[in-house]
Amino acid sequence: MPTRVAVIGATGSIGAQALDVIRRFPQQFELVGAVAGRRVVALEEALRPFPSAQAVLIDPDAAVRSGTSVGIDAACRLAGSSEVDVVLVGGGGAGALLSTLAACRAGRLVALATKEVLVMAGELVTETAREHGARIVPVDSEHSAIWQCLRGERAESVRRLILTASGGALRSLPLAELSQVSPDQALAHPNWRMGPKVTIDTATMINKGLEVIEAHFLFDIPYERIDVVIHPQSAIHSAVEFCDGTMIAQLGIADMRAPIALALSDGIRLPGVVAPLQLEELGHLDFEAVDPNRYPALKVVRDAGLRGGAVPAVMNAANEVVVAAFLEGKIRFTEISTLVERVTGSFEAPESLGLEQLLAADRWSRALALALVGQPSVPTPGAVPV
Repeated sequence: MPTRVAVIGATGSIGAQALDVIRRFPQQFELVGAVAGRRVVALEEALRPFPSAQAVLIDPDAAVRSGTSVGIDAACRLAGSSEVDVVLVGGGGAGALLSTLAACRAGRLVALATKEVLVMAGELVTETAREHGARIVPVDSEHSAIWQCLRGERAESVRRLILTASGGALRSLPLAELSQVSPDQALAHPNWRMGPKVTIDTATMINKGLEVIEAHFLFDIPYERIDVVIHPQSAIHSAVEFCDGTMIAQLGIADMRAPIALALSDGIRLPGVVAPLQLEELGHLDFEAVDPNRYPALKVVRDAGLRGGAVPAVMNAANEVVVAAFLEGKIRFTEISTLVERVTGSFEAPESLGLEQLLAADRWSRALALALVGQPSVPTPGAVPV
């Protein structure tokens, strides 16, 4: 019997590649339903090869055709349905978080591709999964690599996790020129074609900091045992160092269909998902230490993770606002990390931690960040409306 799949974020890059994997392996997978934000036509086109799949749009104001369900509640019902075995979460925003929680409460296997879910609510999500017997497997290429390296190993044998980073578009730019970087410069990633926000996060290395927080929750490893190294070729997706001094690394071409297929199949490798990496064509592998002067944001994100609670949610929301401001030309590239740090440092964590507190912290952070980049109203620092 095929594994029954629901895809959250079906019209995004990860969702589109997940649907491609499901279409290519009909004996292994069956698409039960797919969720999008408000892109009606894109969702209809994506589901054309899957006529029996349920369509869900989160935006209640979107113009939908008969048979399409609408709203976050509909997305959560799909994620928690007894007719679904695996929920792939590839979308963003509240829909991704709430759908993940619904899948966890239903005891489903969650194939998680959205960083913000564990960054914003790692404690809440992992505790919900434990309570209801759900499991979370990674789709992100770095975390999928670690998952693969850890298979068959004992937890006490692990010394540290090593996340590889490309270094982004500005890795070789003189430090003195970083303050004058334009959005076009920061968006010119040498290896990957991603959305603007993720590409800027790669240039600041906030993206890698978010992955450190993810790795902490996915693999239950303390932050001090999670390291980052720059690897410009992006051929090694991540590695694990063991107590005997040996290391296992995972290599592959830059194609997200490989980790998607592995997560959907719960670790079973399917034939011919992607083309193999040609080592003789790769030629060489280079590694560099992370320069804290070039990438100060990595420490800002790590510190937010160490504080825990709602602080990572505040950091994540502030980053989204200030990155948008940089792309609009309102702030300098070097102000991204300083503004995120300023917002995060102003936050007073609530005594209790639940979904409402996390969402309130997110709102507070966005309001303060918007004020700092030129919006008119400034909330009271530390005040978290619930």
